[in-house]
Amino acid sequence: MNAFDIIGPVMIGPSSSHTAGAVRIGNVARNIFGKQPDKAEIRLYNSFSGTGRGHGTDKALIAGILGYAPDDGRIANAYEEAKRLGMKPVVRFLGEYPSFHVNTAELLLQKGKEKMRITGKSVGGGRIVITRIGEYETEYTGDYPCLMTVHRDIPGVVSEVTGYLAGMKVNIAFMRLYRTQKGSRVLMMVETDNPIPFEIEGLLSSRPYIEKAAILRGM
Repeated sequence: MNAFDIIGPVMIGPSSSHTAGAVRIGNVARNIFGKQPDKAEIRLYNSFSGTGRGHGTDKALIAGILGYAPDDGRIANAYEEAKRLGMKPVVRFLGEYPSFHVNTAELLLQKGKEKMRITGKSVGGGRIVITRIGEYETEYTGDYPCLMTVHRDIPGVVSEVTGYLAGMKVNIAFMRLYRTQKGSRVLMMVETDNPIPFEIEGLLSSRPYIEKAAILRGM
């Protein structure tokens, strides 16, 4: 147990799960998408839908997508901030959805023609889990620095990526691979104990079998 477990996150209230957790979902989703979207459709389910207006869950998610932290005073004016920064948010309160966690948000982010769907849940105390990235079901918490790749499902890619990290003295904490079927595209999330040098993005992106390489900041 650490101090975070005892006192909870530094945040703008009123709720660690409905506000701080929602900010983190939005912020991590922005990092995964890789840029500030022009449009953001936010779909809220279950408790997020039922009490989201009162707890400011919609504002928290918008603020997170804009890149704001859970203790940022601008959260209360998230709609105005989004307009100022050129992002058009649409929030839908969709009620009960039994197959989803009680605090679930689905984000559809778009910039130009590029689109991505990201689903996350707030599990208490400001902690989150990203449960879907595009077509992949995931278990990403955003607690650690992370190297994310999308690559072809062929031999040698994993060892090449981990070899680069080892050569840069980056220690791997967790590694998970997700695919929809054998021989398809793979989403790989490599979470690390120490920061990942940004030059690895360029090194990996130049490989013909790697579609995308991105460094996600731990939060």
